[in-house]
Amino acid sequence: MIKNRIATAARILMVTIAIAAVAFILPAAAPVHAAGPRNCVDITGHQAPHVACYEAVWMDGIEHKMTFYAQDTAFRGSVGLDRLVNFYVLAPQTAVAQGTLPFAHDHVVPAASPQNADYGVHLRGILVLCSGEGIATGACLPTLTTVEGFGTLPLANRVDGHVLTSVASIEAAAHAGTLALFDTGAVIVGTIGRGR
Repeated sequence: MIKNRIATAARILMVTIAIAAVAFILPAAAPVHAAGPRNCVDITGHQAPHVACYEAVWMDGIEHKMTFYAQDTAFRGSVGLDRLVNFYVLAPQTAVAQGTLPFAHDHVVPAASPQNADYGVHLRGILVLCSGEGIATGACLPTLTTVEGFGTLPLANRVDGHVLTSVASIEAAAHAGTLALFDTGAVIVGTIGRGR
């Protein structure tokens, strides 16, 4: 009888060890964890505001990834205006928009300093619009876009036939009066990676 109890206890111990080993091995092998953040465009429904994701951004004419820790990226703290980086939002510059919610759009951010491979920043959301003058002269090609809370806006698509994929091109056209820059008041936090 004692032999049977010892044999039963040994079998239970072996099964418990096997289950524990499987519990430790399976999470490490799960492909979701190894894949990293998904494109924000692919995340919808109730999980969207709570899931880390990335979107493409233009930096000096080259697309890079910007990672957000959740799509609900509004920054609720305070940061000095001198520490905010402009995050320009405009009409898609290619056939595929970098962002689709709440409307189709692309993003432009300043270039990172050469010594920073990746950097985290506080970003001020700025809508890039064709000015009345830009539309009247034909210098700015607008994409009429409905933006909740603001109505239908002329998001800038091209200036003088050129794409707007750098801060320099946007700010030069704004200085010339072809573009109007609208500060949304939104501040978000993201990490910009220099890799494509």
